[in-house]
Amino acid sequence: MKTCQITFLPDNKKITVEKGITILEAAKGANVYISSVCGGDGICGKCRVILKKGQVTTEPTGLLDPEEIARGMVLACQGKVFEDVEIEIPPESRAEEGEILLDRDKRRPRKHSGWPETQSRKHSGLDIYSAVEELESSPKSFGIDEARLFTHSPLATKISLRLPPPNATDTVSDLARIYRELRKKASLPILQTGLANIKGLSRLLRENNWQVTAVLGKRNGTTELVLIEPGDTSGVNYGVAIDIGTTNVVAHLIDLVSEKTLGMMGTFNKQISYGDDIITRIIFASEKQGLEKLHQAVTENINNLIATLAREHRIKLADITAVMCAGNTTMMHLLFNIDPTYIRKEPYIPTADTLPVVRAAEVGIKINPRGLLACAPNVSSYVGGDVTAGLLASGMWEKEEMALYIDMGTNGEMVLGNKEWLACCACSVGPAFEGSGIKSGTRAIKGAIQRLQITPSDYTVRFSTIGNVPPRGICGSGLIELLTEMRKTGLINRAGKITPDLKTPCIRAGETNLEFVVVPADKSETGRDIMITQPDIDNLIRSKAAVFGGARTLLKKMGYTFKDVERFYIAGAFGNHLDIAKAIKIGLLPDLTPDKFQYIGNGSVAGATMILLSYGAMKNAQKIASKMTYLELSDDSTFHEEFISAMFLPHTDLSLFPSVRH
Repeated sequence: MKTCQITFLPDNKKITVEKGITILEAAKGANVYISSVCGGDGICGKCRVILKKGQVTTEPTGLLDPEEIARGMVLACQGKVFEDVEIEIPPESRAEEGEILLDRDKRRPRKHSGWPETQSRKHSGLDIYSAVEELESSPKSFGIDEARLFTHSPLATKISLRLPPPNATDTVSDLARIYRELRKKASLPILQTGLANIKGLSRLLRENNWQVTAVLGKRNGTTELVLIEPGDTSGVNYGVAIDIGTTNVVAHLIDLVSEKTLGMMGTFNKQISYGDDIITRIIFASEKQGLEKLHQAVTENINNLIATLAREHRIKLADITAVMCAGNTTMMHLLFNIDPTYIRKEPYIPTADTLPVVRAAEVGIKINPRGLLACAPNVSSYVGGDVTAGLLASGMWEKEEMALYIDMGTNGEMVLGNKEWLACCACSVGPAFEGSGIKSGTRAIKGAIQRLQITPSDYTVRFSTIGNVPPRGICGSGLIELLTEMRKTGLINRAGKITPDLKTPCIRAGETNLEFVVVPADKSETGRDIMITQPDIDNLIRSKAAVFGGARTLLKKMGYTFKDVERFYIAGAFGNHLDIAKAIKIGLLPDLTPDKFQYIGNGSVAGATMILLSYGAMKNAQKIASKMTYLELSDDSTFHEEFISAMFLPHTDLSLFPSVRH
């Protein structure tokens, strides 16, 4: 017998597989998520699972201690199955509901300090867009910044037509008759349509007494008659704005007629199974069937989100006529099934910055078969459409004041400028702020420690978790607070090294380095100590140094300092829980007054929604992208110097952090 059966607990999912397959590969086939930061290379140790019944073949690893091995724990990427087995996925290896950033928060500075917060922060899910008049209504303001005006002109627009029947003096063709009526309603010098619309057109018009609805789409500088529907369906038209993040995928269901956000939903990006960061995924894409697997993973994410939103709001998929996506350049390549290989190879050239508007069906997205898919324009290999969309939403591109936009994801993107000019750069921050590559790190899921405080007298830790449940790990905001508190209480020095001679059982010798126990095993959900090790701290300091060093390099290249910046926009899910004051204390952000920092939430999906609703917004997004000057930092000596200087807490130059120095 060449097959065997694997049962995944606690969901009791079963799958029949060929003998010799790894547990991780089988889990992907069963649509079961197991955390795997390294994409299955056996170097991260995050894919821990427990063998409950049967035997597997696995290689020795130093990532599991003897106690874990005695419990039956194996790495899913290394364990090969040759007989029927039962595998339990422990809580820390599952993808459970987290605080995925669905929408932007209210326009306000992030809360800068305070203890404790007993409830996890929730987002209100505000409707960004208010109702509008007809297609040709006057410009109307919407979005994060009340000062911007964009005419309501969706990517896919429906127009109801009552056509005059032909007669002896009016003998133009059926298609020309439709074009003529459309041009009476709007300035449409160039109109085109596909053969699918022309076939059966004559019968469609006559059977519906010359009453039809035209669906018009903006496609690459022209207007296309996308679809002709019987009767008057102009009041039923929906679109979806999507933020395709490296970690999460978020979708907003939009009524394209009223501009209302009807619903929003987010999920983990299924590509995580092939690697946590974009470089790992680019490498995987070069393997046999790798690109196709990554493409299918993200389209499955999108289709599941769209189908669920449509079902919840009792909307037919056929009534969804447009999808607008924003994401980094690699995510867009993978969505369109385009080889991203040369994004990571010098001189770092993507296949395309701006992708054409296409049929969503061509990419595998399931909406109306003739519905359209468009993407926010990218700038370079490492500054993508998510940044362009975020800038559009922030409004910094049209203001006099000097501003700095920072998106602190796995890839840290920064944009400096104002209405006159924009300069941008990107640096590899790594996934540490998302809990990856950290021994007890986790994403912002239920049970993640997000706030904490260390008592100076005995170094005990008080903490709060997302969902107010027992802790299972520490997420990015918690890690920032942990570094701050450890430095404040003397547990680490300015170089981030754990102090060895403190009299506390919380500091102990690990396998190779010292480590600090944050939560003992008997108080954690996992039954294991939640700790931070010396390599973890080093990793976090490298990440914060990349952000600060990248921002300071960008400013230096353009002849400015942090004091010249009047507004700092913090974007992304990590910033949602970021305590500005503590981020300053470790040197992640510059030492400036808190009122200069403004959190804008998920600027990517906010900007994508604006573009979905307005062709004017799309044109402005294209202008923003073309206006940005990209600075490559990978081989830049200034960035290297700034990065090294920032490898201390808060910095080697304490004059940059006067409030911390005192």
